[in-house]
Amino acid sequence: MPAPIRLRELIRTIRTARTQAEEREMIQKECAAIRSSFREEDNTYRCRNVAKLLYMHMLGYPAHFGQLECLKLIASQKFTDKRIGYLGAMLLLDERQDVHLLMTNCIKNDLNHSTQYVQGLALCTLGCMGSAEMCRDLAGEVEKLLKTSNSYLRKKVLFSDCLIIHGAACCLCLGVLHTSVVLITEMCERSPDMLTHFRKLVPQLVRILKNLIMSGYSPEHDVSGISDPFLQVRILRLLRILGKGDDDSSEAMNDILAQVATNTETSKNVGNAILYETVLTIMDIKSESGLRVLAINILGRFLLNNDKNIRYVALTSLLKTVQTDHNAVQRHRSTIVDCLKDLDVSIKRRAMELSFALVNGNNIRGMMKELLYFLDSCDPEFKADCASGVFLAAEKFAPSKRWHIDTIMRVLTTAGSYVRDDCVPNLIQLITNSSEMHAYTVQRLYKALLDDISQQPLVQVSSWCMGEYGDLLLSGQCEEEEPIQVSEDEVLDVLEGVLISNLSSPVTRGYALTAIMKLSTRFSSVNRIKRVVSIYGSSIDVELQQRAVEYNALFKKYDHMRAALLERMPVMEKTAANGPTEIVQTNGEAEPSVLDVKHVPSAPQPSVQVTFMDFNYYHILYVSCIPPMTAYNKNGLKIDFTFERSNSNPNVAVITIHASNSTEADMTDFVFQAAVPKTFQLQLLSPSSNVVPALNKGTITQVVKVLNPQKQQLRMRIKLTYNHRGSSVQDLAEVNNFPTQSWQ
Repeated sequence: MPAPIRLRELIRTIRTARTQAEEREMIQKECAAIRSSFREEDNTYRCRNVAKLLYMHMLGYPAHFGQLECLKLIASQKFTDKRIGYLGAMLLLDERQDVHLLMTNCIKNDLNHSTQYVQGLALCTLGCMGSAEMCRDLAGEVEKLLKTSNSYLRKKVLFSDCLIIHGAACCLCLGVLHTSVVLITEMCERSPDMLTHFRKLVPQLVRILKNLIMSGYSPEHDVSGISDPFLQVRILRLLRILGKGDDDSSEAMNDILAQVATNTETSKNVGNAILYETVLTIMDIKSESGLRVLAINILGRFLLNNDKNIRYVALTSLLKTVQTDHNAVQRHRSTIVDCLKDLDVSIKRRAMELSFALVNGNNIRGMMKELLYFLDSCDPEFKADCASGVFLAAEKFAPSKRWHIDTIMRVLTTAGSYVRDDCVPNLIQLITNSSEMHAYTVQRLYKALLDDISQQPLVQVSSWCMGEYGDLLLSGQCEEEEPIQVSEDEVLDVLEGVLISNLSSPVTRGYALTAIMKLSTRFSSVNRIKRVVSIYGSSIDVELQQRAVEYNALFKKYDHMRAALLERMPVMEKTAANGPTEIVQTNGEAEPSVLDVKHVPSAPQPSVQVTFMDFNYYHILYVSCIPPMTAYNKNGLKIDFTFERSNSNPNVAVITIHASNSTEADMTDFVFQAAVPKTFQLQLLSPSSNVVPALNKGTITQVVKVLNPQKQQLRMRIKLTYNHRGSSVQDLAEVNNFPTQSWQ
């Protein structure tokens, strides 16, 4: 067989991949070659192949088939083989008993080796993966090494953490400084008492760090002109833990953090690693405002770095700090927007999320221009999230209703097929409430429909508008732009084209048919409308057929009621944030739409609030006395459920999830998943966002539709995944106390 490629060549090849699929193909090809080499017991390149497997494991790909090869390398007499073998053991070996027995024997032999570096490898592995039984079996060998005069071995013994080391603070002045800092860090993270105890070390740690950056502490550990960068990173990490939430400790380290931030060289990755750790420390402790601005400026410089990993880290860090230091991050807005043009998809996604976080009332026009340009040219995987972000930002910061309508229409024309389900009723509500913009809006939508009927949300909104305000097209009264001359037949031709188009979904056809019916009270071409409606009375689409039959009944039996029933929809206002939309009319009671006549009870109870959640007149939803419930409340994350149900199908419950965060840090990459028993059917719609803002400053909403044909008591298992304070969190919960009113 030809010699396998080296690890460095593999890394370089993988980094050239433009997409995840391309990277996956490279990895699979290399894994196949490595398996072939393992089967042939190739001892020459076993070390190289295992090293490549470990890199693939770091990227998240499976590498378990290399476990036994690690044991073979550990048994080798070559130090380079042992080093890779032990590293592989720490990363790949699982809890199987036979493997642990083999590992215990290998480590015991190497603890008694004549070479200190082999002994050090065994101690590091023991500290990383040693079980209680393994530590008990090897305690004698470790204790012997602890008593040796060799500072290298004593450092490794401390790192192995097999024994409880008393007086760790005194080790800060010995030759085991780096390992002592690691041990103290672990103790402080695990024990609040230890955290309080070791806060007295802050002045000593500050002095050590100052020596490292000013005069050099250990020249033998110099890397690219920086003295012992690994120790600097460890000390900064420990200072971050000690200073968090403590005024005195934070004040004691402010000056040294400023010195590190200003004196560290940024031309090498070594310096960038130290600066990044410095930024994290500044952001976590109670630092001065000027120091926080300095930290954000460092991240801003990172955005200009040629290394895409550094740019990604900078964007992620800025996204975490934008809520608390909004103005400082705003200064780097142009650089952040430039990252939207990056070729790396991960960087583009982070830049998009950060750009939306920077939008406010002052920069809404400029930022939307950039984000809409990004929406036009981005890959399909970004369009749904970008469209949702534009909708939310426009709703919150729109400078005028016309700008708001134009922006949403621009999204619908460029990414209509990717937008969330709730965009159509939200835009309809916006149009309805903007009475002075009705003529302008219906004219714009009519033109858009002439150009393209493939974007279903756009067609649905256009059809609705033409049904409501089609008479304004004929009048030619539009002050916002030059009016167009349109006849009744031209309007009806467009809507009939939507009905017969193969591109139209059943929902879109329902919008178009209802719009044509509404025009029977606005246009004089009633006979033509009757013919169109009667045709669909025999449609194979049951929903469309039902509508056509109801409309035919209006023409025949209830023609005297048709004009009143098909009046324009009244003004709609939201009763609460993210809540249902209530029909409000200032000069009289709200008129129901035509389909509502069939479903409205003859004598509704005062406690029943009639609301319209679907603006295509399909069905009416009732928000009755179904109480909300808290499904989850843990670690600052609270999940509330509110309930709605459709009177047309009492077996369907619509559950709206409201996720809030009471902690001081945002919860990012939030994912809600749910499972129900087989007798139920579950549909999860897209969430409003994937970031739960800190301090209850906002919520994520997501709609869950549950079909319960047997009307059983609902049981649900939920899975929550998110990132919080740099850590990945995953939790499961059972929800069994659903209100029985949901199915009655």
